[in-house]
Amino acid sequence: MRKGPLCLMLVTLSIVAPAHGEESAAGGSSTPLSLSAGSQISELQQRLKVSEQQREELSKQLQSADAERESPQLSRLRQENQRLKLQLKEAQASSPLPRFLTDQQQWFVIGAGVALLALLCGIFASGASRKRRQWLN
Repeated sequence: MRKGPLCLMLVTLSIVAPAHGEESAAGGSSTPLSLSAGSQISELQQRLKVSEQQREELSKQLQSADAERESPQLSRLRQENQRLKLQLKEAQASSPLPRFLTDQQQWFVIGAGVALLALLCGIFASGASRKRRQWLN
């Protein structure tokens, strides 16, 4: 390694290091800056309070405007809902739905289904090896 670039690097580092130290020293003795930051914080807090109050007022105004706008529409929809409920009750009362099957017919269909299922199980259980001769014996 050459001695030239190494010396140049050491000189550069020796100049830069005190410069960083001076910056931190200048930044540490800034009491007026902290006072101005405190005043800015208090000013921002006051502005925040004012903004919150304005937001609350606007939200109340918005809610009242929505209530005024929805009130006639809501009452109209409730009346229509009541009218439709009455129509539904009248329609259900005037035409009761006829049952598709009576209890006796339903039990007959269930019995027929069980018999058919038993027949199919018997056919499949015996297998296809039966011949016509077996029926004759």
